[in-house]
Amino acid sequence: MPAKIKTKNAIVEMDGDEMTRVLWKMVKDKLIRPHADVNVEYYDLGLENRDRTDDQVTVAAAHATLKHGVAVKCATITPNSERMKEYKLKKEWKSPNGTIRAILDGAVFRCPIMTRNVKPTVPSWKKSIIVGRHAYGDVYKNTEYRVEGPGKAELIFSDKNGKETFRRTIHEFDGPGIIQGIHNLDSSIASFAKACFECALDRKVDIWFGAKDTISKTYDGRFKIIFEQVYQKEYKDKLAKAGIRFAYTLIDDTVARVMRSEGGLLWACKNYDGDVMSDMVASAFGSLAMMTSVLVSPTGVMEFEAAHGTVQKHYYKHLQGEKTSTNSMALIFAWSGALRKRGELDGAPDVEAFADALEKSAIATVEGGFMTGDLARIASPAPRRICSSEEFLAAVAQRLAASRK
Repeated sequence: MPAKIKTKNAIVEMDGDEMTRVLWKMVKDKLIRPHADVNVEYYDLGLENRDRTDDQVTVAAAHATLKHGVAVKCATITPNSERMKEYKLKKEWKSPNGTIRAILDGAVFRCPIMTRNVKPTVPSWKKSIIVGRHAYGDVYKNTEYRVEGPGKAELIFSDKNGKETFRRTIHEFDGPGIIQGIHNLDSSIASFAKACFECALDRKVDIWFGAKDTISKTYDGRFKIIFEQVYQKEYKDKLAKAGIRFAYTLIDDTVARVMRSEGGLLWACKNYDGDVMSDMVASAFGSLAMMTSVLVSPTGVMEFEAAHGTVQKHYYKHLQGEKTSTNSMALIFAWSGALRKRGELDGAPDVEAFADALEKSAIATVEGGFMTGDLARIASPAPRRICSSEEFLAAVAQRLAASRK
């Protein structure tokens, strides 16, 4: 076996919760450490440690990511009232992903992992589709009101001095109804546009963006204008040099075009659109467990993770000593993605080559008929073996070792 590859600069490692935390250690022990000395700056984002540090560990991890440029993150729990009781927490801490996303000013990009024996349900899709979600504003930061009876709803804006500068009737109600107010920021939309263009350049794919500016002339129209401004001012020449096209169409036309395409593109979506379409794309390609997630800042800082959660049900089985068949593909690809980016930034082709070998070994294992139960139900042909969590990683480790001899 060749000498271990070594990373020059640090990757920020963020540990997580439940079954993914168990698998995280297995991935490192079986697939990373035997072949690579990775310079990591470690942060424990497990729920107990977040509670112990009043969630300052999450803030520190985010700032370390900005410093080093690359991070890899395990799935984490965002606690609700039930989790607060289960873990005896001080409070219901915020989503770590939300905290990190806000500090990085980043956007989330999800991409399926494709294998020949797990085919997309859309026959024309031959390549992966990356879905970029603008994870700010819209209905996720809305103000809502349940109208109980007749009355008038108005949209009013007052400037910082309290002077009313805008007033318009939304609707005059004859009876019960509902009202919703949403907002966004020019700065956030511009950051999202930059992150999309940076991701497209990194992945070398065309970028498509769609909104509904024919109906929402001001709100969606602003997205269209800002994307075009950022494109013309900062990315037109860069994209042209890389042979990458940027296209804007109405969202309904974009959906139709995506469904007829062969894939191999980045689909930039507003917040709600991205929330829905990323799950649609994940399901159509086979499984959420085969979906990677990358947080990209406007300056190109990247944090890699799996798109799925902590796999709570499997964790409880694990605690009872039962065997699990948990898919670790997206966790493996989180590590390979971070290693490849670190190698690219450091000018270390051996690190990039190891990341490629790791991914090829994982895909070859699935294509060879060895897979976890979630894929076994949708694979064609049927699997040769349905593996436990440990067995699958052992099979990948065997292929990886053989590929490096």
